[in-house]
Amino acid sequence: MSAPINYPPKEVIEPIFGKINFELVILWMLNNNEVCTWSHLKEMIKPSTLSIYLKRLLVANVIEKKEFNQYTITTKGRDRFYELSQATKQKRKLNYPPKAILWKRNYDHWILWMVYNNNFCKWADFLNEPLSINNSSLSKNMNSLIEGSFVKKENKEYRITQLGKIQYSIMLRDYDLDRQSILEEESNRIKEVTKNALKFFKKYRIVEDETRFRFLNNLLRLPHEIIKQSVESEEDFFKILLYLSLNHPSQYPIFISTEKFAKKYGLELVVLEFHVLQIIEKKIYPVKFFKLEGELDEIYYFQANEKLERILNAVVEEHITKFTYLNKLYEENKDKAYSTTLESTIDAIVEEVCGPLFHEGLRYSLKKMLPSYITYLAYKVEKEKKLIDTYDKLKGLIWHEVQTYSSKKYLVQEFTNYDKNIKTVNKALSLNPDEFDLYVAKERVLFYFNKYDELLTLLDEMLEKFPEEEKDIKIKEAYILKEKRNIEEGLEIINKLLEKYSDDTELLTYKAYWLQYLNRKEDAVEIIQNLIQQDPDNSIYHDTFGEMLMSFQDYESAKNEFLKAIEISSEEWYTFQTHIKLGICYKELGKFKLAIERLDSGTKYAEKSKSDSETKQNWLAIANLFKAEIEELESEV
Repeated sequence: MSAPINYPPKEVIEPIFGKINFELVILWMLNNNEVCTWSHLKEMIKPSTLSIYLKRLLVANVIEKKEFNQYTITTKGRDRFYELSQATKQKRKLNYPPKAILWKRNYDHWILWMVYNNNFCKWADFLNEPLSINNSSLSKNMNSLIEGSFVKKENKEYRITQLGKIQYSIMLRDYDLDRQSILEEESNRIKEVTKNALKFFKKYRIVEDETRFRFLNNLLRLPHEIIKQSVESEEDFFKILLYLSLNHPSQYPIFISTEKFAKKYGLELVVLEFHVLQIIEKKIYPVKFFKLEGELDEIYYFQANEKLERILNAVVEEHITKFTYLNKLYEENKDKAYSTTLESTIDAIVEEVCGPLFHEGLRYSLKKMLPSYITYLAYKVEKEKKLIDTYDKLKGLIWHEVQTYSSKKYLVQEFTNYDKNIKTVNKALSLNPDEFDLYVAKERVLFYFNKYDELLTLLDEMLEKFPEEEKDIKIKEAYILKEKRNIEEGLEIINKLLEKYSDDTELLTYKAYWLQYLNRKEDAVEIIQNLIQQDPDNSIYHDTFGEMLMSFQDYESAKNEFLKAIEISSEEWYTFQTHIKLGICYKELGKFKLAIERLDSGTKYAEKSKSDSETKQNWLAIANLFKAEIEELESEV
């Protein structure tokens, strides 16, 4: 009579965490029984799965197949069984990201945090609570991190790489974490790189503290892994960083050429020059470098956001702001002229920074560099500032008839000179004082040149002359008041119009916009949701709702409204704007590929749009701005 078969306990068959481990089930059965047959094993595992696992275990020599379809465990198999049993008993205690990181739902950041703060992670660790990342999102983000060499996979375990540690440190700066946490991470990274750096300093007698500091600063921001394929030797990589560290503006007039450096430190000249070019000009790292070129072929390098650049940034910003403000001031006062030019502003900047910040000998080099530096700052500021006002189509809604008049009625095709343009329109008005279209043409000129006070006066005149156009004229008045930052008075105008035209849905849409500008989210949303309820297939309502949600930074919900607007109609005058706004939402949600697709489709729709050239150019600039930002973000990965 054969002995009864022992079957695994519940914790093996129905594990609390993760999926059933079929290898453990088979090994448990064979370890706790002298022999098991196919029929015994298939009671626990379905035949197709059982067949796969038995083949694997036989090949691995952890089990043996006896006669009459019987299986037994080997010595190697018992060791494997013990290993799996211990792993099951000792449940790993995992560290999970803080709320500040979980809140943004950037899955790549979650994964990076997990593999940095745990010895290793299993696939199931990301699927289970509290992360609960769905399989497709996890696969996409994990593959991206592995391709970027930030995470490595070994025996179904995911671990962070050296490059991943650097990326993790950069990632932390995107979150509102306490400064001490970030400093601790920086300190940990410094410990990792210091050991080999000290050997390098000792070997090449690098004793000057400033040079050592700049070298370590470069090393922390320019990981070797990025160029390891072309510079395999860590020592050669250190030499390239040393060259950049030695040729810093604070060292002036000391300078070492690439030829002398290569000879002194035993590095091939072509290797040095190629990689300096890649780092400085080709921007293979996300770190921005500035160059100061001297009169005798000296070249000095300094990083964006280092102390020197931050001080220069503050000085330049102050002078450029002063230049801009005063030019605007004197533009309004035609009795006075403002003589300061951009060139004299640059001279003033050079005068202020030479001596305290830069050596006097770099005066000419600074003057040569500043125009491109000012352009860089202008682009950076433009890219960083919030463009919420620009995202909405209110301007297009209100001034739509101005934008759609035939070219003959425009009179002025190009806005080049205010005095000349306004003179042309006024002459036409003097000949045809009752022609409404000519007043609209004058509106266009005043609006383009931001002559808001004159435009308000013109609108009063138009209201008196054309009372039947009251609604459109008063809405334009409200819009100009908004541009002058008098939003409350604009809302009063809309409320008075609604008393007269209570069922006018267009006015209700405008009111929702104004409430949004006043940050009265609930009131604004209530109006637009009521309009959608009344007319669910109205594309413009969904688009407007999307804009509002964008302004409140609810990009996920905004995205859905824009998709609905496009689904209803893709041939509206504002369709190109909808695509671009949708692209911005995808960018904010971290879906860069979809973002680029929508920004590109918005650009194509703009080319076919009959909207005025200025509006199209503004939106195309926004699209290009976000595409550039996405490229920059992707280059950092």
